[in-house]
Amino acid sequence: MATRYTAEQIAFRYRVTDSPSGVTRDTAKRIAEQLGVDETQAIHRALHELALRVLPQYEPDDGPLSAAQMRQIKKMAPQGKLRSVRSSLFDIEPAKK
Repeated sequence: MATRYTAEQIAFRYRVTDSPSGVTRDTAKRIAEQLGVDETQAIHRALHELALRVLPQYEPDDGPLSAAQMRQIKKMAPQGKLRSVRSSLFDIEPAKK
């Protein structure tokens, strides 16, 4: 017999009518049928898509590079004859407010 992992659970209540803050069970069933999954999986997929839209997908960095960091990067970069490549990736001066 397989052991099932039990995660924390919440009560989920469908709405009486569809609105921007919820859906009816009928709508959830129709979505699940369209996706070829069960209702629970349809809810998880919807929450996953919402998470991708509203939550940061990366850790915030420490902000712009300092002048010393830029000098170090330039010092470590391979040196060749053509050194006229300009990058807009790094801003040497802080942005003006």
